[in-house]
Amino acid sequence: MKIACTMSNARGGTDLLLWSLAARMQAAGVTLCGTVQTNTDCGDDKPCDMDVKILPDGPVVRISQSLGAGSRGCRLDPQALESAIGLSEAFLPQADLLFVNKFGKQEASGRGFRPLIAEALARDIPVLVGLNSLNAEAFETFTGGMAERLEPTEAAVEAWLWTALGSDPDRWAATRGARQSA
Repeated sequence: MKIACTMSNARGGTDLLLWSLAARMQAAGVTLCGTVQTNTDCGDDKPCDMDVKILPDGPVVRISQSLGAGSRGCRLDPQALESAIGLSEAFLPQADLLFVNKFGKQEASGRGFRPLIAEALARDIPVLVGLNSLNAEAFETFTGGMAERLEPTEAAVEAWLWTALGSDPDRWAATRGARQSA
């Protein structure tokens, strides 16, 4: 089972890390599936807007919803998240890697990306998951303790990605044409 997670303590740090790594892996010719998240600052008095880009080159989907001034509930739009998952699922058969921007509240409760993660692992497609401390225990339970925890650095995560692919950037680029014509 090739699954790993990373978690940054910096606000938005995991999102930025996964976004950067997805761009690097795609530039190296790796076919990705899943989502990376970007947050749009809405000002000091408002929470950010959360958007996910569907990999490899799909649309950007807003997964947050405005609950109004003073609200304190979860801003995740479950329907938008399910739409993003459906769009991601279509790319899984061609994918070399699955990126999941976050194992969040939906996944912790048995929904969200969990079925897609399980399908990727069943197909022997490596999975990289962004994690936060609130859902770390649920992720540990879901993976049965089999996931590797990676330091939130580009070097550490990228090294795991290439190891999980059984290659390195130079060999991957050299064999890209052969894989595409197969």
